[in-house]
Amino acid sequence: MVQLISADQYGVIGDPISHSQSPSIHKLFAQQLGHSIDYKAYHVSENQLESFIYEFRKKGGRGLNITLPHKTTALKYVDIINPRAKEADAINTLIIDEEKIIGDNTDGIGLINDLEINFNQSLKNKRILILGAGGATLGILSPLLKREPKNILVANRTASKAKIVTSKFKSNFSLDACGINELDSEQIFDIIINATSIGITKQSINFPSFIITENTVCYDLSYSYEPTLFMRWSVENKAKLAIQGWGMLIEQAAASYCLWRDKKPNTSSILKQLNINASSQVLRRL
Repeated sequence: MVQLISADQYGVIGDPISHSQSPSIHKLFAQQLGHSIDYKAYHVSENQLESFIYEFRKKGGRGLNITLPHKTTALKYVDIINPRAKEADAINTLIIDEEKIIGDNTDGIGLINDLEINFNQSLKNKRILILGAGGATLGILSPLLKREPKNILVANRTASKAKIVTSKFKSNFSLDACGINELDSEQIFDIIINATSIGITKQSINFPSFIITENTVCYDLSYSYEPTLFMRWSVENKAKLAIQGWGMLIEQAAASYCLWRDKKPNTSSILKQLNINASSQVLRRL
């Protein structure tokens, strides 16, 4: 049973969930803004998802973050789907009141804010490669396209899945799909985004190294207390810069918090407050 107390109630649900840093991040946001909230991580399996969401609302809960594996399934349990979530076909934020449940997705803007604001990486006219064609790619494609890159190529182990993902998006800019084995050395990318699960599954990297040049910036959507496997591989293959997803995690959380509380937290000090070593978040070519 969901036990709620007097402070405004929020939380994150997933399976697994013990690794989540969201409670710590939102606690820091609330302290910064002088808000009284109670934010908890809840382990919720797929067969518990519907009943949990409705019980949380019944008990007065105000909002939930949704993480793997529920981002798509949660679409079934909302009254309104905001455009970002509709484009992504996935939800990472529920805004809850007595009358309705609204689903939104802040993953994409979290990535954009981290790249553009925190790392000063302009996306306009850039050649972007996204590795992987799962829910993470769906969440970031539309915001990336709105930044007017020169082109975006989605490469996946199975080319047909990449083509299904890109077919969901209309764009005046070049948006293509292929199999990872179809990449060739003639293609040059300014930004490469790892949206695969290798950081979680600890699989060996089988991407061709020729996709990286000395001017390439690599971004891993996964995050860890140490440099990720993809970060190390990127710099070993002479990438200019390799970044992991802590900033995206914090920025998407701030966007969710703003949807709930109508106040945007300042994210600049959060990494330090979480005791995340800045040297593990970013690797630069020596």
